[in-house]
Amino acid sequence: MARRSTHLLVAALSSAAVILACSADIPVAPEATPLIPEGIPIDGMDNGHRLAGASASAACTAGGGVEQLELLPGFLQTVIGKESATFPRLPDMQVANETGAQPGRFLYRTHELATGGAVSVTDLTNGVTRILAQRSDLEHLDGIVWTPWGTLLVAEEVGIAAQRDPAVPSAGGGLVYEVNPGTGALTPRPALGSSSHEGMRFDKQNNLYGVSDFTPGYIFKFIADRAGDLSAGKLYALRIVQDAGDRTGFADWVALDRTVVTFDAQAEATAKGATGYDRPEGVLTGPSSGFALETKSMLYVSVTGENRVLAINLQPAGAPAGQVLVTDYIRVGVNAPADFTFPDNLARNLKGDLFVAEDPGGSAATGKTQGDDVWMAPFDAANPGRALPLIRLLSLTDCDAEPTGLYIGPSDRSLFIDVAHRGGSDPRDLSIAVTRNNTTAFSRAPSESRDRSGFP
Repeated sequence: MARRSTHLLVAALSSAAVILACSADIPVAPEATPLIPEGIPIDGMDNGHRLAGASASAACTAGGGVEQLELLPGFLQTVIGKESATFPRLPDMQVANETGAQPGRFLYRTHELATGGAVSVTDLTNGVTRILAQRSDLEHLDGIVWTPWGTLLVAEEVGIAAQRDPAVPSAGGGLVYEVNPGTGALTPRPALGSSSHEGMRFDKQNNLYGVSDFTPGYIFKFIADRAGDLSAGKLYALRIVQDAGDRTGFADWVALDRTVVTFDAQAEATAKGATGYDRPEGVLTGPSSGFALETKSMLYVSVTGENRVLAINLQPAGAPAGQVLVTDYIRVGVNAPADFTFPDNLARNLKGDLFVAEDPGGSAATGKTQGDDVWMAPFDAANPGRALPLIRLLSLTDCDAEPTGLYIGPSDRSLFIDVAHRGGSDPRDLSIAVTRNNTTAFSRAPSESRDRSGFP
């Protein structure tokens, strides 16, 4: 999210209260009815046939309609949070507790405030939301990921820091912080680089991938010196070595200086000849919920300024040792229509379908008449380096708003979306869960929305 609350959700696991150790201070009460209807997995198929997407974006107005999302038939939106004292404005990326006890029960999100950046957490069983961490010197918190050892990483999307962390005063740009999900304690991890960070994701070897949201921006890989310890390690940047056209083809990882990256990873990647792209933002290595997939050796990166999504095969057959293969996973004129623009946040389901949120900017005041879209790119098992033709899954009805924080929960049955920068008479930002009707789970029409946020 490069431009421009919450009581929540989810299918109740049972009517009996359960408590996770790291959140024992959150009051837990039985929930009489599910906060979110369970539905069926959200994928690109409809009764054995490919899902038919919308032919055009939704018509939008400042503030939008009663329903903030225009959905396909059979889908339901549930408002699970509105901006409030415990849900700051500008909600951005989201992640659940993906491992440990009761995976998927807690949803964590960053809030991209210019100062006083925050991380909020929602208990998806009882809908209680609280601020987990907030500090005055945190700027534009954006990326968030659950680590394999059960902590959180959150990242600042800022090129030149306005307020430097007193623990790392030499860092000129944004930092990545490791967060204790129980206490909210923050630990800076400058070895991961000081830059304008966005998406982050681990692979099965616990290597961390990230990007710098610049033009040119770079794609990074971090290998820790010791497993589960991000205090020291080596940062690398992607470099095309055999260009097959427009910075695709075989590439390697060029090593960066350990000291230099702690105060300017961007400059160091430039100096070492890394390959630049126009604002790489979203990053995924597998399903949003972190589970294994047949394409677990693939890395996906949205390149916002180039209207495409890259696929990077981390273990291509027949490639020289250490090399990877970069292809266009989504590109206009190949498998995307001309109105696929400014791809940003990414999510992925267990079948491998990729969900992509747009971030073109604009507002009703500037003449915008169509809302931002969220697309689904069906997975092609025969060609994992390129998606099948895109499906327009939903559109925003608020011209001023942006869909962000795409995340597929571990159940594979809920697509979480934050709606930020809202306009109109009630500009409070929202958190929404999208589910799919299984014809029996819902007691109301699939096009009807529900508001479970607890706010008027």
